[in-house]
Amino acid sequence: MTTAPAPLTWLGIARLGCVQAALGAIVVLTTSTLNRVMVVELALPAIVPGSLVALHYIAQVLRPRLGYGSDTGGRRTPWIIGGMALLTAGGIGAAGATVLMATHLAAGIALALLAFLAVGIGVGASGTSLLVLLAKRVAPARRAPAATIVWLMMIAGIAITATIGGKLLQPFSPERLMAVATVVAIAALLMTLLAVWGMEGTAALAAATAPAAPQPRFMTALGEVWREAQARRFAIFVFVSMLGYSAQELVLEPFAGAVFGLAPGESTRLTGLQHGGVLAGMLLVAFGGSLAGEFRAKAMRAWTMGGCAASALALLVLAAGGLAGPGFPLQPAVFVLGAANGAFAVSAIGAMMGLAGQGRESREGVRMGLWGAAQALAFGLGGLFGTGASDVARAVLGAPDLAYAAVFCAEAVIFLAAAWLAASVFQSGGAVRSASAPAIAAAQVN
Repeated sequence: MTTAPAPLTWLGIARLGCVQAALGAIVVLTTSTLNRVMVVELALPAIVPGSLVALHYIAQVLRPRLGYGSDTGGRRTPWIIGGMALLTAGGIGAAGATVLMATHLAAGIALALLAFLAVGIGVGASGTSLLVLLAKRVAPARRAPAATIVWLMMIAGIAITATIGGKLLQPFSPERLMAVATVVAIAALLMTLLAVWGMEGTAALAAATAPAAPQPRFMTALGEVWREAQARRFAIFVFVSMLGYSAQELVLEPFAGAVFGLAPGESTRLTGLQHGGVLAGMLLVAFGGSLAGEFRAKAMRAWTMGGCAASALALLVLAAGGLAGPGFPLQPAVFVLGAANGAFAVSAIGAMMGLAGQGRESREGVRMGLWGAAQALAFGLGGLFGTGASDVARAVLGAPDLAYAAVFCAEAVIFLAAAWLAASVFQSGGAVRSASAPAIAAAQVN
């Protein structure tokens, strides 16, 4: 008889957080560094990298199918490693495609399409199974802090890679770009292998090798999950809330420059201040979410709804501030917006861990994939919505302060809708609480 692993310790949670850091390290090279190289060094139209980044989000609509694959196999580790291997190949291929564009544009773009498609599928396969593994192995009282740790480690992976990679790329050359991308990608893969080693235990291996009951087809399994009212409502909530979250990101710096006259360096520091607020909001929820029992379930609901409502209020304040003019305290308002964003985001991730085990058994991967696909679609559309709405508003209203005020008000309405949807997901605060027992059981038999 195999020994079931205990719920993850803080060290175990940090180990799995290393996988998220590895994901962030490769993704930031493909979506940020290569974006800049294509536009600046290669003088290509911005639509080229923009379309490639959008493709990597579109590919993540496959997350439910990838999660279904891990459900039928019974183990998450092979999908985490396989996804990271595909992501590694995609990251190196994207760098090679960028280099190739300098001499053979059409061939470089064709290779880039394949590479960014691999990046999107790799992120979907690895990220979905990672969240399922966390949901099954993290004790309920630790879900909010665990979500914060994993999110912060992803940010750390992005920040460290961007900082060190930026220095190593100077002076820029195609050879340096390939070398840096290759080293980062391979290091991320090796870190993932070390992080997931032994994390599922012998019980999961025995369960995966035992004769399994016949599984329904993917579309049948997806239909079963979609018919679960709570899973469907949460997917819609994720899409709406992340649409509002991503829409504001590409609007904030142009708003600061056009309305308040901030220089590029000053607006960049403003974005840094917003991210500092996100960190503060996440840490606040991490401590608040550590409380046990009935209050913890109610607190998770309150943080999710309150974070969305506070984000809406902060956006309305920014809209009014743009109309007020230079005397408005822009920096504090942006920090509060970031804190509200961080509060709702990390509480939603913590709730996601609890809700993954609700409903029909052996569908955790499909549920997590459904929610991940909703998030990817929201991020892909959010930037288009924010920038497109600001262009339309400026064309109609003329004055930039009125245009950005209209955009911020529209985004506030989105967040208010998200708060209302969160209330329907956590009816009477019982959803997260009732998920606790199944989650513990799953961790004990995994």
